[in-house]
Amino acid sequence: MRAPTWKGRPLADDARARSGPVFRLIYRSRNLIPAAERKFQLGEIFSVARSKNKQAGVTGALLITEDRFAQALEGPEPAVRQLYARICQDGRHGQVELLETRDDQERVFGRGAMAKVAEDGEPDIPLLANVDKGGISPAQPRPTTAEQDTVLDFMRQSLQLPRQPVARGQ
Repeated sequence: MRAPTWKGRPLADDARARSGPVFRLIYRSRNLIPAAERKFQLGEIFSVARSKNKQAGVTGALLITEDRFAQALEGPEPAVRQLYARICQDGRHGQVELLETRDDQERVFGRGAMAKVAEDGEPDIPLLANVDKGGISPAQPRPTTAEQDTVLDFMRQSLQLPRQPVARGQ
């Protein structure tokens, strides 16, 4: 059986090893997960997404505040758009807004990333799924690249803006 491809490149191999043109989509949404269920639900989302996204060749970053999400998704355009369509239908997200879509020369997030954005200016906390601890738990911080900082800053700023579409680089 032949592995699925997009633009002549395999989808199922490890996304970290691939370079070259990539489609990026950034959205923001309202976090509708009740506070009492948040740790467990986010851990479940992260575990499932990591496995499925790897198979689809999708990488990215998810920024989380108490009441908002902002996420960058990178990969083959059909896979990214399909994932975004599922997110738009997910009851844990409200007021989903598309902020940016673009083709880029290479991935900014070479592997899946997730961070809790500190609302008070403290450093972001990388998170890992940890089913044994009932959800998510902090991971060791990793340095970011200038390109990652640019995208993450855009995502952070989008969480501070009033509800309206933000256009960038389209």
